[in-house]
Amino acid sequence: MSAALEDVATFGAVEKIIEPQSAEEIATIVRKCEADKISLAPLGAARTLSQIRRAPVQIGISLKRMARIVAYEPDDMTVVAQAGLTIGELNATLATPGQRLTVDPRDPDATTLGSLIAAAHAGPLRLSEGTVRDLLIGIQFVGHGGSIIRAGGRVVKNVAGYDLMKVMTGSFGTLGIVTEATFKVRPIPENYTLAVATFTDADAAFAATAKLHDQIPLIHLEVMSPRASSAIGASERFVVLAGFAGIRSELAYQSDRIASVLGSTIEMLDGDRALELYSSMRDLAFGDDAVTARIAVLPNELARCARESSAEFIAHIGSGIAELSTSTADPGLVARWREIAHSARGHLRVISAPASIRSEIDFFDRPNPGAFKLMQRLKSTFDPAGVFNPGCFVGAL
Repeated sequence: MSAALEDVATFGAVEKIIEPQSAEEIATIVRKCEADKISLAPLGAARTLSQIRRAPVQIGISLKRMARIVAYEPDDMTVVAQAGLTIGELNATLATPGQRLTVDPRDPDATTLGSLIAAAHAGPLRLSEGTVRDLLIGIQFVGHGGSIIRAGGRVVKNVAGYDLMKVMTGSFGTLGIVTEATFKVRPIPENYTLAVATFTDADAAFAATAKLHDQIPLIHLEVMSPRASSAIGASERFVVLAGFAGIRSELAYQSDRIASVLGSTIEMLDGDRALELYSSMRDLAFGDDAVTARIAVLPNELARCARESSAEFIAHIGSGIAELSTSTADPGLVARWREIAHSARGHLRVISAPASIRSEIDFFDRPNPGAFKLMQRLKSTFDPAGVFNPGCFVGAL
């Protein structure tokens, strides 16, 4: 087995790293780990694991040597790629015929396709393009016993009747190691334009975006709190960012409608200026010492929840999702955020927290008893040896 074994700890997430070159090599590693009761987890850039694990896994399976495009059919608008390829690398190839994978998590140049699926990463484009679940049409992963399992795409092999693409998406490496995926791709939109407006208070900003969302089909729509907007160089007030695109006649119509809603303080950016500000918003990181969480609620409850959180935020209007952040390392504040989410029939997941408080917080919400029982059954079915990223999911699964 040609794999590079490094006796290093990556961000405190793993004790050792192995870099296999094929699914077959991963299968051999999995069988060995199951036999010896060694914990393992897949690695992209190791950011997700480093942010939420309380203790390192013994073996990290780096996918960096499995980073090629297997097949690309521009006319069919499908692509098959290995899990170690980053979104940025994939989109650089897809851009030649004017296409892209329409997911935009933070820092796509450091987000691998495996991490995209395993952590269900998403970004502002979820409003118009959906999430990875909507684009994933085939998957290959290594599971229990070193089995190489495929589903969707050109070959279908389901296990016990499960929809494997949905099961693996957002499983955080606790059920197996994704090695390859097939996606639908879409055309790059023409003439991306970004409307930027500032407001002195949150109520006015949220009221304007609610009206805007009801009237115009936007690519993305955000409200940012003052410190968040200041961090990307936009303003030290509440900022609304509304992205849209189309042919010139569509742009003129949309610009007029947006301006009529957002008011005279609006600024229209296009070209590189628009893309740079959008990327800054998408990639904003609140800092290693910050507590950051993602709240998901009914869209009409998002404004209230963001205000009551007393946190800095990026609120994705229409999606019911916001990233919350505070520099206060207080487990009680996380509990308060979670209560706010529950009051709006939603949930909250902690994205990152300082190591000093990780043992005192639950990173994931606890689902209802029926749902949790199903999750336990999935874990015992897919990982009976308990070696795949143990203790790093809902209820310490």
